[in-house]
Amino acid sequence: MGKNLIQQKRGKGGPRYLAPSFNYAGEAKHKSYSKETVSGLITELIDCPGHSAPLMKIKYDDGEECLLLASEGLKIGDRVSAGSESALSSGNILPLKDLPEGTLVNNIESMPGDGGKFARSSGTFGRVLSKIGDSVSVMLPSKKEKLFVGECRAAIGVLAGGGRREKPFIKAGNKFHAMRAKNKLYPIVCGQSMNAVNHPHGGSRSSKKNKPLISPRFASPGRKAGALHPRRTGRRKR
Repeated sequence: MGKNLIQQKRGKGGPRYLAPSFNYAGEAKHKSYSKETVSGLITELIDCPGHSAPLMKIKYDDGEECLLLASEGLKIGDRVSAGSESALSSGNILPLKDLPEGTLVNNIESMPGDGGKFARSSGTFGRVLSKIGDSVSVMLPSKKEKLFVGECRAAIGVLAGGGRREKPFIKAGNKFHAMRAKNKLYPIVCGQSMNAVNHPHGGSRSSKKNKPLISPRFASPGRKAGALHPRRTGRRKR
C-alpha cells in the first residue's frame, strides 16, 4: 500500500503546511483605485513574517488606512501620495503610463486596481523600458520583459530589505527556525534519497537508481512525480 507524496499532502490543507496567517500584519496592497491624487502620512513601520520586505502603515487624507511594502529611504513621518499627479519620488504610487522611461518601480499591478502582484520581494525592483500605445513595457526582477496596461499602478523606488540574503545562515538550526516562522517545509529531500515506499524515485536498487524522472501522461496519482508529461525533453539545440 503506497503513501501520499509530499506534493499530494500539501493539497490536504493540514496544519503542517498551512501558512500562519494569524501572525501576519495584513494584506499589503495599494489603496483603492481612484483617479484623484491623495496624500498620506507614514505612521508605522512593521516587520511582518509573511513578507520579506518591511511594511509601512499609511493614513491617507481621505481617511483610508492601508499597508504597503516600504521602499528604500522612507521613515515614519514621511508623506507619500497616490495618483497621476504625484511627484516622482520614492514611495509615491503612479500609473505606469505617467512614469518616464528608466524609472525603478516595485509592487506593480497586473490589472488596474488589483493592489500589486509583481516585484514584491525585498530588494527587488522593475524598470520601465518603453511605452507602446496604451501599454508599457517593464523589465521584471527576473530580467523578463512584460507588457502592462498603462493604467496599472506601481510604487516608485527599490523595495527595502535588500541585504536580507547576503547574511549566511551558518548552521542548519538557524535555517530551520527561519523556515518554521513561515511554516515552510524544511529540509527538502530529493526523491532518489528516499525509500521506495515513500517516493516513486526512491529505493537502493542499482537497476532503478538512474531511471528517467518523467511521469507518463496516464500514470496513476501516486506515480506522478518529477517531470509531469512534458511536451519535450532533452537539451534544446539551437
